[in-house]
Amino acid sequence: MKGQRFILLAGLLTAATACNKFGDINVNPNNALNPNTASLMTGAIRTGVGTTNSQVGPSSFNITPALYVQQFSDVTYIEDSRYKTINFSFNGLYSGPLVNLQAVIDQNTNQDTKGLAAGYGSNANQIAIARILKAYVFQFITDRWGDVPYSQALKGDQNFSPAFDKQQDIYTDLFKEWKEAAAQFDGGKAPTGDILLAGNPTRWKKFAASLRMIAALRLSKVDPAKGKTEFAAALADGVLASNADNVRYQFLADANNENPLYTNYVRSNRKDFALSAPYVNYLKSVNDPRLPVYAAKNLKGDIVGAPYAVFPAPGKATDYSLASSAISAQTAPVNIMTYAEILFAQAEAVKLGWITGDAKALYELAIKASLQQWLGTTYTDAAYTAYIAQPEVAYSDAKALERIGNQRWIALFFQGTEAWNEWRRTGYPVLTPAASTLNGGTGIPRRLAYPTTVVTLNKANYDAVTARQGKDDQYTRVWWDKQ
Repeated sequence: MKGQRFILLAGLLTAATACNKFGDINVNPNNALNPNTASLMTGAIRTGVGTTNSQVGPSSFNITPALYVQQFSDVTYIEDSRYKTINFSFNGLYSGPLVNLQAVIDQNTNQDTKGLAAGYGSNANQIAIARILKAYVFQFITDRWGDVPYSQALKGDQNFSPAFDKQQDIYTDLFKEWKEAAAQFDGGKAPTGDILLAGNPTRWKKFAASLRMIAALRLSKVDPAKGKTEFAAALADGVLASNADNVRYQFLADANNENPLYTNYVRSNRKDFALSAPYVNYLKSVNDPRLPVYAAKNLKGDIVGAPYAVFPAPGKATDYSLASSAISAQTAPVNIMTYAEILFAQAEAVKLGWITGDAKALYELAIKASLQQWLGTTYTDAAYTAYIAQPEVAYSDAKALERIGNQRWIALFFQGTEAWNEWRRTGYPVLTPAASTLNGGTGIPRRLAYPTTVVTLNKANYDAVTARQGKDDQYTRVWWDKQ
């Protein structure tokens, strides 16, 4: 991933033993044979949740989707907004967080290690959280690349060349994993090392159900019958019910775990990314009160979006609005799942006929939740009422999906991957591709191409998946991405 650093604990997972009458002479008695599961959990959350959801990282891996959906523009090297990078690596996700999570599951399952592992939380609770997170990371991977190694992955030296599973099959198993994992919590000791939800089973169950709900909506155009069934089941099991339930990854005042935008803006003094002109101008057109929370003023005291994918850049970073301190401070959190997102999903589901309810009321409640989330104590009902009364914001049954899509795009600021997923699925908002691309195409990318290492290290399975899924470029659509 072009320099992306991951916490790699996989090397700790093997230990050679050779016991004889003198004892085990090949094992250092001062070293643990197995890493503690609390550390494995923490590492997996940092690299599988924190890193993947912070939209700016050491490479273009994380910022890319936010550029695709034009929430951000690059203002230094005008390349990734023009789709220069084609191949992206998922290797670190497999060797980092996924290996860690599988180790948590294995150590809490194996009779020889589960007793020791229970010191970090009940076996069942650790397994439940690890399964939810493992499915979450796999969804992140398959949504970006399509068909990927799944059922044969994480086997270590048992299989260095895993086959690629169909995305449809992966999704089927993800629904099962989230549902079974949520039912696995046993009321025992809360796991330590959980830096996301502090081992709270109620919050984890809501998160799992919410993940199922969003995943169900992904099927709206390819398998609406299954999507409808899974959506209703997730809703019945209990999803996020207020902003207090929002799932966020909290960065720290620590160079090793700080908000990557802070690293880019302050520590590295690069300021590579500003809010894009299409995004800023749209928010201005609807007098959106969230804009001053999202965007910092430029040196002239104005909020100005950077031209999108214009080369050479017509100005410098200080001419445009960087992300505000609410987004880019060293300890500023990133959102993983929000109540507003869940309400937009329900509004769309009503419009699709999947559930009963009032689509207009849910849409407006979603906007209110987002305004309250971002504005905090400055939120007022008067400002909200004025906002939703505007012609381009007011609910219209004839334009319901467009309205929901546009407002979801606004609410998902700094959640570029999820915004890109929803744009691909719905087509909203309507975006204009880069005028001069660097990938040989003419449209906004629909997927990421596989890492180049796959071609050489797993060629037979690479050939099989490209024959089945389609050309390995940025325009072969993943299974759920249909017109």
